[in-house]
Amino acid sequence: MRTERLTPSMVRVVLGGEGLAGFTMPDGDPTDAYVNLAFPPAGASYGPVFDPKALKDLPREEQPVRRRYTVRDWDADAGELTVDFVVHGDAGVAGPWALGAQPGDVLVLQGPSGGYRPRQDAERYLMVGDESAIPAIAASAAVVPAGRPLTVLLVCDGPEHELPITTEADLDLRWLHRSADPGSELADELRTIDLPAGADVCTFVHGEAEEIRAIRKHLLTEVGMSRADMSCSPYWRRTMDDEAWRAVKKDFVAAMEQDA
Repeated sequence: MRTERLTPSMVRVVLGGEGLAGFTMPDGDPTDAYVNLAFPPAGASYGPVFDPKALKDLPREEQPVRRRYTVRDWDADAGELTVDFVVHGDAGVAGPWALGAQPGDVLVLQGPSGGYRPRQDAERYLMVGDESAIPAIAASAAVVPAGRPLTVLLVCDGPEHELPITTEADLDLRWLHRSADPGSELADELRTIDLPAGADVCTFVHGEAEEIRAIRKHLLTEVGMSRADMSCSPYWRRTMDDEAWRAVKKDFVAAMEQDA
């Protein structure tokens, strides 16, 4: 295992070892492939190697905390799995683990799963998100056909949080910085982009729940895109911690589907 601080809010962890023997990407090599990580609570009576399914009958406070993270890269030859973690100091579970990860540490994971990959016959591409979506957007941008128009809108806390996006596409990359009252930056910038009704645009929109909901509604109702051309997912919600968000996410997504 090795780690790298990419930005003030992102840590890259490269995992290796015999525990990854047999790890293979899903069919179609999706760019949104993800793994489910399991973090035991402090003082757990099990571990560090455990089967999360075998612990499901334990009291909830003793069960491992589960988190889903995008596969940033899988090097089958080297047997190395790269995962990028958004960190906010000691808040949360996965971020602090990534900050303190050392060679020899154990991380329990299941997967990978996933199914999205930009279709290769689109006329143009649109990818929108925040720090949480950078791994999937970077992986998706890398497989857009050479020379195709690709617009990427990303919001972050400031220029020191920006990362390069590598692609052979004709890239229009726009980094936006959050204001003191965050939430509308992506939607406002999206409205400056000419997206004619009926245009063949392959779209990937992932990030904060309320922002993604507003963008999705705009693209469906005002631009006239079809659901089939869009991959939209609310990864997190500004007003909630991870556990609270997981508890209501299904209902939120159902309500989002009724917007258009």
